[in-house]
Amino acid sequence: MASIWARYNKLLDTQPLLTKCLTSLTGFTVGDILAQKFIEPSDKPYDIMRTIRLGSFGFLFHGSTGHYFYGMLDSKMPGTKPVTVASKVLIDQTIWNPIFGCCFFGFLNFAEGKTWDDYTKKLNSDLKTAVMGSWAVWVPAHTINFAFIPPSQRLLYINTIQIGYNIFLSFLGNKKADE
Repeated sequence: MASIWARYNKLLDTQPLLTKCLTSLTGFTVGDILAQKFIEPSDKPYDIMRTIRLGSFGFLFHGSTGHYFYGMLDSKMPGTKPVTVASKVLIDQTIWNPIFGCCFFGFLNFAEGKTWDDYTKKLNSDLKTAVMGSWAVWVPAHTINFAFIPPSQRLLYINTIQIGYNIFLSFLGNKKADE
């Protein structure tokens, strides 16, 4: 296990963006597999394309934007003083969280070949739930993140928690807008 951890850290040093994208690919893929296998009704067949869509969102969007967004926060607000941590959490949850939700639903909408009208219905139906659901998980998680986790490890920490949160996102992202 120590050698895996050392290799991961070496990859973070040599290829931070790719490593974080692959970490997010893993988090979103595992979260959707768990959602489909253990949370949703067992009479539904497993949807591999759904898992591919969620995993590709993690790889193409979450990993890269997380790398740059959290890097920017850390560069503009260095340190772990309580006011700094609280400011980062506030920015993350009031600015980034709704943007992330719009991007998440937009990516799935596009990947599924749905219309702009479908996208706006989805936002009207589920964005508020996604943002408010995020607060219950990410306010305490990011308080720990910004106070105790080294900047290079932020996305790994986030993706570890994200696996559980992705069960919620996967369910929400794949329910019909009128359900």
